[in-house]
Amino acid sequence: VQFVEAGGGLVQPGGTLTLSCAASAFTFSRYAMSWYRQAPGKEREWVAVIANGGVSTNVADPVKGRFTISRDDAKNTVYLQMNSLKPEDTAVYYCNALRTYYASHRETLLAWGQGTLVTVSS
Repeated sequence: VQFVEAGGGLVQPGGTLTLSCAASAFTFSRYAMSWYRQAPGKEREWVAVIANGGVSTNVADPVKGRFTISRDDAKNTVYLQMNSLKPEDTAVYYCNALRTYYASHRETLLAWGQGTLVTVSS
């Protein structure tokens, strides 16, 4: 199984980015999918989750109202739309699978990909 995250880059505060995570070699549509991020010198933290089928989503409080998670099961891809970016959003962003939407965010199922770096700076 492999996750390939993409879409990161350098953006000014207040800017917008859309990240994607393409998954291969597992039954993507069966599982909830989550985004995580790891800032320099900090632990990885959960950012957002979407249920299988996309019927439910939730995001962490620091990004509420700014980030939106979505998925395209036909493409085995999960997305993270990030608006109104702040310097504190600077991090490497990763995706992973969860057994269910209500599973602990720590109970990721698969190996981590390489992530995609988002840098928010003027």
